[in-house]
Amino acid sequence: MTSISICIATYRRSDRLALLLADLVAQSLVPSEIVVVDNDANGSARDTVDRFRKTAPFPVHYEIQPARNIALTRNRTVALATGEWLAFIDDDERAPREWLQQLFAETQRFGADGVLGPVEPVVPDTAPQWIRRGKFYDFARLASGTVVPLNVMRFGNIILNGARLRAEQGPFDVTYGLTTGEDADLLIRMVAKGAKIVWSDETVVWEPVEPARLSLRWLLQRALSGGQEFARKSVAGRYGAISLGGRMKLMARALAQLLTASILALLTWPLGKHRAVAWLVKASANLGKVSIFLGWRYQEYA
Repeated sequence: MTSISICIATYRRSDRLALLLADLVAQSLVPSEIVVVDNDANGSARDTVDRFRKTAPFPVHYEIQPARNIALTRNRTVALATGEWLAFIDDDERAPREWLQQLFAETQRFGADGVLGPVEPVVPDTAPQWIRRGKFYDFARLASGTVVPLNVMRFGNIILNGARLRAEQGPFDVTYGLTTGEDADLLIRMVAKGAKIVWSDETVVWEPVEPARLSLRWLLQRALSGGQEFARKSVAGRYGAISLGGRMKLMARALAQLLTASILALLTWPLGKHRAVAWLVKASANLGKVSIFLGWRYQEYA
């Protein structure tokens, strides 16, 4: 029987973690174990995990990784996991009963080394109207079986072949530990060595959008971070070889798009805040790209 470890990195979300753990104990495919690594030096998730461990029908491992670093924390989950396959889910997400069974079945169906699924946002009814109309939290969707493009790789709902994963140094690069992008960086490295990672559009998990994220400021910061990640990987040649001229074109295009999006944000404001904010988000993403060339990095997890 194939062994599957579920890996969770957590940070000060005990209430949400408890809901997720309740989902995982009810899975139709029972995992071999759950690994929880807490990035809070004070161990705020310990009591939640201890309560869950008392009734869980499988081993539950808990450890604190005190240094503020998402890559180090995820590395520790991999080090503790013993499964032939490792499934990763974020501590603020919810998993339907068939989640793990379907995720693993798709690896067999498509002969894949990894399967990535959608994370559907759950925006509360109390959110401002412009946020609900703007659909700012949606991710791109693909047809099931599609090989995932390098520029949309991410974690949050994924299963990976353990041997492939453990063959990577780290496996997560700790230089991404205070920014974002450690997940995509790992997957891109795996693909470069022959790993096949496909999309499963039916294998959905849900992410209730936290009140702190229902703001223009958070949307702009997320876009800035995403733009920086794209530019950083582009300049490093992760999406393909890039020349000096290619780097210059990337910066020039980002500057032009930054200016255009800023102007359109002003022009579309009378047509609805959600329209103007959509352009502001694009402007912020291109500002992130430009800032990489200026040597500045936004540290989301600092």
